[in-house]
Amino acid sequence: MRPIRRGALRGPLLLALLIAVLALSRCGTDDGNRSAEPAGPVNATVTDVVDGDTIEVELPGGSEEDVRYIGIDTPETVKPDTPVECGGPRAHEVNERLVAGREVTLRFDAERRDVYGRLLAYVYLPAPEPGGRPLFVNAELVRRGLARTLTIPPNDSFAALFDRLATRAGASGRGLWGTCRL
Repeated sequence: MRPIRRGALRGPLLLALLIAVLALSRCGTDDGNRSAEPAGPVNATVTDVVDGDTIEVELPGGSEEDVRYIGIDTPETVKPDTPVECGGPRAHEVNERLVAGREVTLRFDAERRDVYGRLLAYVYLPAPEPGGRPLFVNAELVRRGLARTLTIPPNDSFAALFDRLATRAGASGRGLWGTCRL
């Protein structure tokens, strides 16, 4: 049996120590997966419409959250140091007409929050009549030509649907496609 050279175990030991420190450093911290994350789907009441793709809601229990619609992007209206973009006020107005003050259902995808801490959700309005279909707000904004697609994996469950709706809106010249230079 050969004797172990002095310093021969330094590399593997340092690697093991680094792995242990990294694993332990995540214990008890908020790494973006909040311990009280809402289970989906969740019904919520819209308390404010920020713009065409962002709302504020009150969740059951009274907590308030900002919600960013998954898979779509509307022109800016309230982003600091950014001018109001063509089509932004219309997207905001339609979103407000659809959801302001209403109860919505939030459905989640693979990631629950964005880098700003907002909930990421597909937003649905209840069916207008019994036995009817709920209105998928994200898709409705794209269908009307008021939003572009914004696919950010892994939250991409409806990317193909949004792409089809955007293509149809563009071909028909609806919304942004008919009034803005894209």
